[in-house]
Amino acid sequence: MAAVRVCGGRTARSLERMRPHRARLAAGALSLAFLVTCSAPERHPRATRQYRAVLHPAVLRPVIVSRAVWRADEGAVREKPVYDSGVRAVFIHHTDNPNDYDCKRDVPAMLRAMEQEHIAQGWDDIGYNFVVDRCGGIYEGRAGGVDRAVQGAHTEGFNIGTVGIAALGHFDAGQPLPQPMLQSIAEIAAWKLAPDVDAAGKVRLVSSNDLSRFRRGTAVKVNAISGHRDVFQTDCPGAALYAALPWIRRTAEELRRSATWAGNRPPPVPVRTPHPAPPAPAPPR
Repeated sequence: MAAVRVCGGRTARSLERMRPHRARLAAGALSLAFLVTCSAPERHPRATRQYRAVLHPAVLRPVIVSRAVWRADEGAVREKPVYDSGVRAVFIHHTDNPNDYDCKRDVPAMLRAMEQEHIAQGWDDIGYNFVVDRCGGIYEGRAGGVDRAVQGAHTEGFNIGTVGIAALGHFDAGQPLPQPMLQSIAEIAAWKLAPDVDAAGKVRLVSSNDLSRFRRGTAVKVNAISGHRDVFQTDCPGAALYAALPWIRRTAEELRRSATWAGNRPPPVPVRTPHPAPPAPAPPR
């Protein structure tokens, strides 16, 4: 199996101080038998009516394979997790692996190799918060708790208040994009973004150092779901996956609008007059 490489092939050095996050994993973790298998592209029914009010997600958590299940080396993880107050943006990556892996047989070993490589780079743990395989399986990446805003080590200068989602594989121009993978990426983004963030809109972030495309302290307006290349000199997440980001944004926002409310916060009052939803775009292939 080919060695795991950092998104965009950049493995030369640790670019900034990135802390690890130890997960406190519950007993009875999800069995590997529940890993998602590849399937034909799914077609999602079109909504017939939609309210303009943004309904924030409360019950959107997808099924996630824990670190215990893919057997992360917790003894190799250094430091304690760093937590942010919330998630303002999501950055999409690809891991630059070959795409012909078997989702059930190969992925756990690929994740362990990735963890070891990232630790060797000085990042203390796997850099990404989540990894998605080509069959749509979602894996816990950096330790610290999937329900919390764990600060990762995925996007130079923009790790604070963001989540890094890595597509397992290489998705440059001409590479096919598995629909289950795209759907799972949208589901994680819909779940993790803060309630007041429009998944299809833009947010304001501030660069934390001088090593990204923007000098330290520079305020930048980016898409709430962006590609690694938007803020760093890299081709990541590959031309094909980058071209699919508009579909991922729309899908994530649709999921948030249709989410069932739960918890202590009341839902916002929707606009009285509904409007027809635009035609659903065909998912990228």
